[in-house]
Amino acid sequence: MVKIPDYVLVSRKKNPIYVPTLFKNVDMEMNGFFGNSPPQIFIGSKLTYPKVNVGILSPSTIVENSWEYNSQEYWARNNYNIEQIVGLRASLINSRFQTEVKNMNDKFLDIAKEIGIGKNPVDVEIELKKKIKLKFEVDNINMPMGPRAELKKAKITENVRVDNKVEKVINDNDLKASEGINYLYKKGFEDSKLSQLLSLGVLGIKKNRKLVPTRWSITASDDVIGKEITKEIKNFNTIDDYKLFFGNFLGNYYLIMIFPEVFEFELFEMYLPGSSWNQTSVLNISTDYEDYYGRKEYASNTVGGYYSTRLGVLEYLKEARKQASVLVLRFELPEYWASLGVWVVRESVRKALENEFKTFDDKSGMINYARALALRNFKIDINNILVNSKLLKKKKEQMKLKQFI
Repeated sequence: MVKIPDYVLVSRKKNPIYVPTLFKNVDMEMNGFFGNSPPQIFIGSKLTYPKVNVGILSPSTIVENSWEYNSQEYWARNNYNIEQIVGLRASLINSRFQTEVKNMNDKFLDIAKEIGIGKNPVDVEIELKKKIKLKFEVDNINMPMGPRAELKKAKITENVRVDNKVEKVINDNDLKASEGINYLYKKGFEDSKLSQLLSLGVLGIKKNRKLVPTRWSITASDDVIGKEITKEIKNFNTIDDYKLFFGNFLGNYYLIMIFPEVFEFELFEMYLPGSSWNQTSVLNISTDYEDYYGRKEYASNTVGGYYSTRLGVLEYLKEARKQASVLVLRFELPEYWASLGVWVVRESVRKALENEFKTFDDKSGMINYARALALRNFKIDINNILVNSKLLKKKKEQMKLKQFI
């Protein structure tokens, strides 16, 4: 069993976590500071829309590696643990102000945008209206955040460097936001940068630009990229055999079954008792599905996790230049004691698909292996879950051309 550090008071409800000892180096009385943003801007969704909170996130001092405080992909590649990530995120002060999503003439917003589009960490001078509130907030979509305070003044104290490709997309007033996101994705920009640009309202046709709450922009960018890759893989032949992948990251275990059929996708998320979002004594399960023709409605059961999981799967199929039907089972264990945001899902799936896979001659062999694996590792009989699988039901009922030959 993974021991939760004594100094972290974890709340699995959708409420802030109050963790005073995490902030032992934060001066609660300070009314300003010089810091360097990773760069990161957070746009909150808790106010009555179209009002939003916009926050400039930065440490309260200049630190050499502030980029590391917002580098999800780096954390995953280097296998950071929850304690390390919580420590980094708790060090970011959220200096925020209120505005409206269509208010593009706000002086603070201009500063926030300039920081947010930056290529490297940006030095900032911050003056606060009130004392810092020592709260640490978690969310199943957003990354955790540390102390927050109301912004009085903000100033950028250096020239901000912007990548030429980002400038190109921002300056194209006739380019749709989805086209801009896909262009930058293909150029190798990280997921966190793409969702931030969408959130800042600097992408899209000029007259339609507006701020997008961060939690919405993360899911939207995953969905936009996923839809574009889906169009591409539907031109590929189906994968040759049945494959099963298994892997984990930060207490999130993924069992991924790939079928040699046209593209379909289904996700089952299982939250074990004691995990980050399940403090009951029973197993919680959510599921969503799409057939070859895609979804018309938001995946309201598995929410942002659906689009992040699907993106990781689609990236694998694109690289393999194949299409397939894919059934994913997520097991969230008590090891995942503090929710860190939906990026964990995306990176967990990518890690699982980098592992060595098992190959099977038929569907039943793969499912039997998956059942044994889940029983051994999680004491869960997935047969009781898969009876509700739309993907498997369709595979059972659908007649194939070769059956008539």
